[in-house]
Parts: sequence; C-alpha cells; structure tokens
Amino acid sequence: MNHTQDTMTSRELYQRLLRYVKPYRLVFIGAILAMLVFAATETGLAALMKPLMDGSFVERDVDTIRLIPLALIGLFLIRGVANFFTSYGLGWIARNVIKTLREEMFERLLNLPASFYDKSTSGQLMSKLLFDVEQVANAVTDAVLTLIRDTLTIIGLLAWMIYINGTLSLIILLTTPLIAIVVFKVSSRFRRISKNIQQSMGDVSHISSEIIDGHREVKTFGSQQYEIKRFDKVNQTNRQQRMKMVTTDAISQPIIQMITVLGLSGVIYLATVPEMLEQISAGSFISFVTAMFMILAPIKRLTKINGKLQRGIAAAQSIFDLLDEKTEIDTGTKTLGRAQGEIQYQHINFSYDRAKGSVLNDISFHASAGQTIAFVGHSGSGKTTLVGLLARFYSLNDGVISIDGININDLTLTDLRQQISLVNQHVILFNDTIANNIAYGQKQHVSNDDIIAAAKAAHAWNFIERLPDGLATHIGENGVLLSGGQRQRLAIARALLRDAPILILDEATASLDSEAERHIQAALETLMKKRTTLVIAHRLSTIEKADQIIVMHDGHIVETGTHAELIAKGDHYAELHRLQFQELEKSND
Repeated sequence: MNHTQDTMTSRELYQRLLRYVKPYRLVFIGAILAMLVFAATETGLAALMKPLMDGSFVERDVDTIRLIPLALIGLFLIRGVANFFTSYGLGWIARNVIKTLREEMFERLLNLPASFYDKSTSGQLMSKLLFDVEQVANAVTDAVLTLIRDTLTIIGLLAWMIYINGTLSLIILLTTPLIAIVVFKVSSRFRRISKNIQQSMGDVSHISSEIIDGHREVKTFGSQQYEIKRFDKVNQTNRQQRMKMVTTDAISQPIIQMITVLGLSGVIYLATVPEMLEQISAGSFISFVTAMFMILAPIKRLTKINGKLQRGIAAAQSIFDLLDEKTEIDTGTKTLGRAQGEIQYQHINFSYDRAKGSVLNDISFHASAGQTIAFVGHSGSGKTTLVGLLARFYSLNDGVISIDGININDLTLTDLRQQISLVNQHVILFNDTIANNIAYGQKQHVSNDDIIAAAKAAHAWNFIERLPDGLATHIGENGVLLSGGQRQRLAIARALLRDAPILILDEATASLDSEAERHIQAALETLMKKRTTLVIAHRLSTIEKADQIIVMHDGHIVETGTHAELIAKGDHYAELHRLQFQELEKSND
C-alpha cells in the first residue's frame, strides 16, 4: 500500500478533505451563518437574564415583564430555524462528499494493477469503502458542526461576560491554555488508536467475507470452532482498541471539565465578595452566572468531538492512501481495430517479486492467426502467468509480446483488451440476470436475438429456456443458483458475444463431469473457430487437436510440438499423458 500520507499532519489531511467541500461552499457559508445566528441566540438567552431580573424583580418594570415572554419565544424560534439550516446544510454537504469519495475510490479500484490486489484483501478494501468513508462523514458533519457552532457560542458568551465584568472573565480565560494542552495530548492518542481500529475493522471484514464465500468448505471440514476462534481473535482486538478510545475519551472529558469548573468556582467566589457585589447589579450577576454555566455545555461537546475528529482524520488518511495508489500504466498510443490474431512471445522473463526469483524464464513462441496453442505442465509451472501477461495485467521484466507485429506496450490498454476474451476455470458471474451476464462488457446495444444466438452456440439455451424467467432469471451472487457446467456455458456465451479475435481458455473444463464436459467441449469448438486460442489444459484429451502444444516446467518451456509428435518423442508430455490415462482407467474401474 502507498503510505505517502503518513508524513501529513492532521491539519494537512483535513485541508485536503475540505477540498471536497469546495464545490458546495455557498451551502457551507450558509450553514456557518446559521451557526452564527444559533450562537447569537445562546448569548441572547444569557443577556435576557439581565432585564428579566432587574426589570421584573428589582425595578418592577411592567413593560419589560410583558416583553420578556415574547422575546423568549422569538429567540427560540430563530434558534430552531438556524439549527435546522445548519444540520440539513452540513448533512447535505457530507453525503455529497461521501458520494464523491466513494465514486473516486471505486473508480481507482477499477483501474489499479493486478499487483495491488495481490497484496490487498477484499475485507480491507471493503472496510475503506464502507467504514472509513462513514468516519469521514462524521468528521465533515458532526465535528464541523460542533467545532464551529460551539466555538462561536463560547466566544459569544465570553464576550458578554467580558462586557459585564472583565475581571471575572479573566479567570475563565486563564483556564484556556491548560485545556489546550490536554486536548493536544489526547488528539495524538486518538489518531493513533483510530488507525488501529480501522486496521482491525478491515480484519473483521476480511474474515467475515471469507466465511461467507467459503461457508460450504467450513461446514464440510467441520471448521466452525476454528473459524470462531479466528474471528474472536480479531474481534477481541477491535474491542480492545475501541475500549482504549473509550477510556481516553472518558478520562480526558472530566479533566477538561474539572479545569473549567475550577475557573467557574473561582469566578463565583470572587463575584460574592462585597467589593465586587457593589460593582454589578443583581441582573448583571445572574446574567454573568447564567452565561458561565451555559458555557459548560459547548465546552463539554468540544471535548467529546476531538475523538470523532481524529477518527475522521485517520479515516481520511486511509482513504487518501488508496486514492494515491498508482493506476495501471498505459503509455500505449496505437490501436488495432480488430486484430488478425498473430501472437509472438520473444525471450520473456517475469517475476512477481525479484527477491523471490523468476516465475518465467526466456519464454518464446509464435502463434499464427487462427491457431490453437495449448500449454500443459504441473501446477505452478507458470502457465496462467504466461497467458495473463498478454492482457498486460503485469509489466514484463524483459522481452517483448506482440500482436500482429505490434508490441502490446504500444497499444492502449482499452484497445489491447478488446482483442481478448477469457473463459476461466473459476467463472465470475454477477448478481444480475442471465441476459446481462452474457452481454456483460458490450458497449454497443446487444439485442435479445444476439444473446439467444450466443447462448445456443454455447449449448446454454436448453437450460436457460427451462428456467421460469428465461433470460431474465437472476442467478444470485456469482451464479450460485446454477451448476458449474451452466456457469461455464454462460461464460462461453459471453465470450462468443464479445467476438474477440484472441481467446484465452484457462482450464475451462477442469472441474466438470463428463456430461457437462461434452457440452462445454462442443461449445468451445464453436468458440475457437477463426480465433487465435491460447489454452491452459488440465485434461490432455481436450487438446489433442491443438496446432501446437507447449510443455512447461518451473517457468521454462521444456518441449513443443503437436500431440502426435510429443507422444512419439516419449518425453515430458508423453509421461503426463500416460499418467493421466492410467488415472482415467482407474476411475473407470
């Protein structure tokens, strides 16, 4: 992960976050003005105590007595309207900021290289997209609301207190540096704990998603207790970090409030000294004390908001780490239109991590347009990596791959990948209709007739038309409501509809029964016509007609030829074929 933001201060992170507020600055200014009005009503309420006490109880002023109730009603009416515009305005801004951040994060996830996903877990990424963004929402709304409105309220009340008696107000002001020191110390701890909470939430999300995806395996292998213990460990870590946050918050608030109360107590003591009582009226004294006690509530809220603010800042760092990740490199400028399908690998070397050694070593082969090239070898020999390089999921260390004589690095990523269709052993389907899954990724409008034709060619139409809603049937997450063979045929129909000139088949029949394999094999033969096909084969019987078979071992090509040539040679391929034939005989027995 990219951690360029680690050197950024809380202020810099918050400033970057506030850039997302900039498009809504007019609403933000309106919300601040509403906060100013709200804060003024707080001061107005304290100020109202002076005429209430002096006019009603001291001077017995009838006009003042009559006006006070109307003034109170008017004050709270203004206060209510100001509060609505503040809360609604900031809430509207926050949800728009969250929408924008999620869109940017989602777009970045779509354009990050495969190497990023190799190092990340889906749980951690989902936690960023869901949990961290909501923490930012709280920082944008609740924190800003409390920070600005309560600060304005405190300033207004202090100004009123200074107006009544500057000497008494000075005692309150003397507590400010002590409060600032406590807040500073607590802030750094809050931010550190918030990072740990986000990490632990990612772990919780990751393990949960694994259990949801692998619930059948968990039950089959009786691993419920093991998974419960594994989840309990990360859940306990999350609880511990949360409790650290709660403890810090619970300790800091009383300390700050005690400092404030000590100041207030000093004020009350001095205010009752005879010399001071002679300087202020009863109404002024009550008004001063009212303002003094009213200032406690916003101070209390400000002490609480620090934790929320620091959580938001830590979440913002997590989000910006993702947004600052480098996307796939696309320096290509050329386009092919529709390729003929000639493929050339020249002296390819590749490693995921140079420190861990090479995965592919000096790989070279040529496929003429329309040919079928099959790759065989033991698991881990580099077959999937080899064909994956064609779509530039990873950058080569050395060598050149070309299509129709053009280096694939010179082609735009969009144009390059338009030339390729993929049918994988692990079919990826979406929680949508069958029609939308077959038509997935088609930019131009695709008619129902086109989809049906592709489904028929893929031997999928027979089972589709038996379903209650036909093409409109929703298939569940990753096609969970379909069998393995049915999912595979939908993947083939999708590839047929895409009609790309190059086809990659990655062990497309490896996990199917014989009946399903016959349907799939017939569908694949239709799909492979007039296309250059790279086949990763598990069952050697499926590639006997390949134009060229490439045998791989430990990242090297150890032999090439047709099925007949390699059998006659009696080396690696012949041994693989013999072993598989023996396994087949045993299974038939």
